[in-house]
Formats: sequence, C-alpha cells, structure tokens
Amino acid sequence: MNEWQVAEVLKADSFGCVERLEGPGGSLIRRVVGGGRIPGSNFVARRLLNRERRTLEALDGLEGVPQLAHEPGACAAIRAGDAPPRAADILVRGFVRGAPLHQAEELAEDFFDHLDALVHALHERGVCHNDLHKEQNIVVGEDAFPHLIDFQLSSVHRGRGWLFASRVRDDLRHVQKHRRRYTRDGRGPHSASAEFGKGHGMRRGGVALVWRKSGKPLYNFVTRKLLRTSDGEERRPSSGPWPSWVAARGQRGERA
Repeated sequence: MNEWQVAEVLKADSFGCVERLEGPGGSLIRRVVGGGRIPGSNFVARRLLNRERRTLEALDGLEGVPQLAHEPGACAAIRAGDAPPRAADILVRGFVRGAPLHQAEELAEDFFDHLDALVHALHERGVCHNDLHKEQNIVVGEDAFPHLIDFQLSSVHRGRGWLFASRVRDDLRHVQKHRRRYTRDGRGPHSASAEFGKGHGMRRGGVALVWRKSGKPLYNFVTRKLLRTSDGEERRPSSGPWPSWVAARGQRGERA
C-alpha cells in the first residue's frame, strides 16, 4: 500500500491540478498535467511543467525556493477512482509552510530586504521568475523569511543579453512595487517607507511593455474565455488589514 496520499487539491483547471500530498516524509506538492477540451491545452500544460522543472533544477540548493522531490511513492499516489499519473506528467516539489504575502498577518522589518536578496540570487543563477506581480507567489514562511513558488512562467538564461536584462529589471520592479505598497503611508518601518514610499519606481522593461500591450490580452482571452480558468491574481485590498511588523530576522539560518 502506498503511504503517500493526496490530502488536498489546491488548484484544478484546464492545465491540470496542484495537490498537497501527505506521507512518511511530511508534506509535498505535486503538479499533474491534464489538458482540457481545448486543442493544444495539454501541450501547453506540459510546456509549463517542464519549464518549472528546468528552473527548479537550476535553483537546486537555493534556500527560499522549493526543491524538487524524488519520491516514488509521491509520484504514484492516486485519488479515489483515478489512475496513477504518468511520470512525464508530474512534478513533485517541497511544500512551503506559511502564508502568501496578501494573507500574512506579520512581516519582519527586513522582509523585503530578504526578498530583494532572494530575487538577486535567482538572477545570479540565470533565472528570472517573470510572475512576481502576484502576491500569492511570494510566501511568508513560518520562519518569517520570504519564499518563492510557482515557476511555470520562469525562464533560464544561458547568456546575459538584452532579454535577460529586461526580465531581471521587471522582477526587481515588482519587488519594489510590493515593498512600496506595504511600507508607504506609515504602513511599515520608517526607514523602508522613507526610501521607497515616494515616486513611481522602476519603469517597465521592453519585454514587459510588449507583454502588457499584446501578450497579456491574448493570454487573458485564452485562459479566461477559451479555457474558462483564471490565474487568480489575488491582492491585499487597499483598505487592509495590513500586517503588523515584528523584529528583523537577520541572516537566514540565524535566530532573530
């Protein structure tokens, strides 16, 4: 009998599903490809899964990023009435305990400093997240440090050309936007709000401008109209409630 069981389906759409598994090693997350009725949706789902796998392989060992899990039992776990998924159609990774940014009740005073450092660490490995405008992709871990999830739209770059530079800029711009939103108007530590609370921040890079004008409208049409799904851009309301601030955590691996 397989000791790994599907404990919860976190998300299900035309591209497949995301499940939380429970077993002897604790909790894991499994993404399973599953195309819908729209022709080509299965192909797109596999491309997204393989993109995430490639990225997590490039980020192996980096703290703050889920690690790929090679657990046969988790791969073979099934829901009642379902057949085991094909190995090529699944990705199993570590489970990050915590709350997405828009649901966090507390933030450490140096949270956004650590988030900025984590994104820079991705870039040092040639990886761009490309989806950091979503607050749910930034998890405030139980350790109070930032963690990043959902690398389906990420990119791994061998070179450091204009495309990489543009995507780097947009990753950092989104971090700056989150920092400014959470610290301005007296919401956060004075030092953070004084530095980032004014102005409009970094401008969009060329790739982001093209995406906003042409790519995103097409993406929204395909996902929301044809596939009848949504990428769920959840965001903390402007009216709050806003998180309270606790003491800075210092370096990862050290106790505050």
